[in-house]
Amino acid sequence: MPARASTSTARRSPPFGKLRRVGRAAWLLDPLVAALGRAAMGGATLHADDTPVPVLDPGRGRTKTGRLWAYVRDERPHGGAAPAAAFYRYSADRKGMRPREHLKDFSGFLHADGYAGFEGLYASDGHNPPRIVEVACWAHVRRKFHDVFQANASPIAKEALERIGAQYAIEAAIRGCAPDERREARQARAGPLLADLKTWLEATAARLSAKSELAQAMRYALVRWDALVRYRDDGRLEIDNNAAERALRAVALGRKNYLFAGSDAGGERAAAIYSLTETAKLNGLDPEAYLRDVLATIADHPINRIEELLPWRWRDSASHRAAA
Repeated sequence: MPARASTSTARRSPPFGKLRRVGRAAWLLDPLVAALGRAAMGGATLHADDTPVPVLDPGRGRTKTGRLWAYVRDERPHGGAAPAAAFYRYSADRKGMRPREHLKDFSGFLHADGYAGFEGLYASDGHNPPRIVEVACWAHVRRKFHDVFQANASPIAKEALERIGAQYAIEAAIRGCAPDERREARQARAGPLLADLKTWLEATAARLSAKSELAQAMRYALVRWDALVRYRDDGRLEIDNNAAERALRAVALGRKNYLFAGSDAGGERAAAIYSLTETAKLNGLDPEAYLRDVLATIADHPINRIEELLPWRWRDSASHRAAA
């Protein structure tokens, strides 16, 4: 591997004898992944979710459960100009300190599920408004009613699904519109439906056994109501957290094709590679072609211009080269 030509681009050589090929590639890609993370965290809205991954637990003859966290910036639904980015982080557990560390530099709206570890992010210090504002996910609410309907064909669950479906029909009609247009349409069309849905949920839940799955689904929605309806008044926000869930499908697919990560360090390398490949796909690239070209050039690329190798910048430069 050629040495970097100047002190502005030089980096300490990795212990190649101790790293496998993927480890060496991940080491080279570290500055690029860090730049991608800054881009993902640099917007006003973010989607977050996590999933378990098996990790070898040396000396115990078994695997432990690590976590891969996905943080997605995707402004395309409201016509935003920023490129889409998916940034993954690995952790050895699911403690609330993990997302707090990952999001220490982010401020804005966070689309997420009801995981308790996120709740500390939304707290105010008593003098200033919260740095991060919760946006709850209607897809999670819908899923709970869907499970009840699948189990016993409950007419109440069916009505809940139809009412939530009316909200999604509005979203389909305004997808890609500017934020102001989306806000106006939601306030005019979705606002009355949401108010009526809340009244119906409260009245219906009062008639059900508190221990029933249907009542639990209703309480799940009512407890998070303010965060669930926040999207109504801001056209930059989404009705659900599906952007993050889609980003984790690649991890779920990967679990079918490998047994486990070899170590916590392996989990971190996987997060780095997932960040680049999934962001490449979000930007319409062939991830294999992108990584092949980047790995061939990054060793000699000036580190103070590392952003030039981000997927959307590479796409544009590659298009220019092809046109030439």
